[in-house]
Amino acid sequence: MLDVRRLRLLRELSIRGTLADVAAALNFSPSTVSQQLSIFEQETGVELLRKVGRRVQLTPEAEMLVAHTAELLDILERAEGQLRGAEDRASGTVRVAVFQSAALALMPDALNTMRTQHPDVRVEMTQREPETALSETWARDYDMVVAEQYPAHAAPLWPDLDRQQLTTDAIRLAAPPESRQLHAVDRIEDAADLAWVMEPHGTASRHFAEQLCRRAGFEPDVRYQTADLQAQIRLIESGNAVALMPDLVWTGRDTSCRLIDLQDAPRRTIFTSVRHSGAEHPATVAFRAVLASTARALADANGATERP
Repeated sequence: MLDVRRLRLLRELSIRGTLADVAAALNFSPSTVSQQLSIFEQETGVELLRKVGRRVQLTPEAEMLVAHTAELLDILERAEGQLRGAEDRASGTVRVAVFQSAALALMPDALNTMRTQHPDVRVEMTQREPETALSETWARDYDMVVAEQYPAHAAPLWPDLDRQQLTTDAIRLAAPPESRQLHAVDRIEDAADLAWVMEPHGTASRHFAEQLCRRAGFEPDVRYQTADLQAQIRLIESGNAVALMPDLVWTGRDTSCRLIDLQDAPRRTIFTSVRHSGAEHPATVAFRAVLASTARALADANGATERP
């Protein structure tokens, strides 16, 4: 019989590339990972790893085992979901990766509701960028991801992940209050000569913002870069920058920023993704339903015109 734990180590190595990265992901030492894979080779009687420079490479036999391991892990996850489904109420742990504005706007109320309605479900939250979190959910680091998609910039599609829309929010130009403006800003073209703050390269929001500025006829002067939207807001309020901001960031706070509608009224889509094999786990179903209810309540409170 093949050892499921060692099969998983082999799959982790195929995903992460190095023994050190596998060890870090699973809280093992690299020597332990190497030892377990060596034992696995002895048990199977075939070569599974080859040294290529300082790295190791999976053999065709190992790749075949990895493909079967993915199917096996899916079966085990579905079995656990069905087992939990036989209980009177939802229980278990949901590991969720959330981007910052959703963590601030949606998670506090959602967690309060979960604690009241589903006390046997433990929700563990980690703040992660959506692009990274989607791949990490596919790799089984998380059970669920709350992610975002900007207009004309599709979020990565992973074949083993489903997708359910939570809500949408408007994207507007955030400019300093009039008392701190160098000149009047009433449309995006007026910000052509101003300093901008954006998220780092590689993020969907950065790509969207740069493309919108270029369509308006200018290359933005991105003087400040930070993934922390709270820091971006402070730079805008203090008169040091302008930015494109989704409405969700203003939840639960007042601001002195001037929020200017954009042409074509672009909206960001917020959605959840889980693995198909874990989608029916009662804890996952419960938390998804609570998130959807929280998003609807927030949209109603903000007078949103678009909801799923």
